[in-house]
Amino acid sequence: MAKKSFNLSIYLIGMAIAVVGFCLPMFSGVLGSSKNGFGFINFNNSSFVTIGALLIIIGAIAGVVVSLLGKGDQLEWIALAVSVLGGIVLAIGFNDNGIYKAIGKSLIKHSTVGFWMIVAGWVVAAVGKVLKK
Repeated sequence: MAKKSFNLSIYLIGMAIAVVGFCLPMFSGVLGSSKNGFGFINFNNSSFVTIGALLIIIGAIAGVVVSLLGKGDQLEWIALAVSVLGGIVLAIGFNDNGIYKAIGKSLIKHSTVGFWMIVAGWVVAAVGKVLKK
């Protein structure tokens, strides 16, 4: 029987890091409270924050799945772009929503390990795509 080889790409590692980062606390709030990415999803009061959080996780998971299936470079770029776009929409949502405005004004100051893992995952995935060519 032929042995199947598993190609673990740098892109796949980066997108997996983004998925894990989404599950970890992203921002510290008042009195030391923190939320992971799922804490920003609220279907009762849909806002830019909810849309951004959904785009981040959907893009990251889609990137992992597409990479594992080996379905093409364009789909991997699209998944990465959707996830990054979600981060931008989330940041815009912080400035539009009064509750999150305090965090949004000092986004970097209040960011925790989940936020930095998502950003690192995006960078690693982009570097992986560039180096693959």
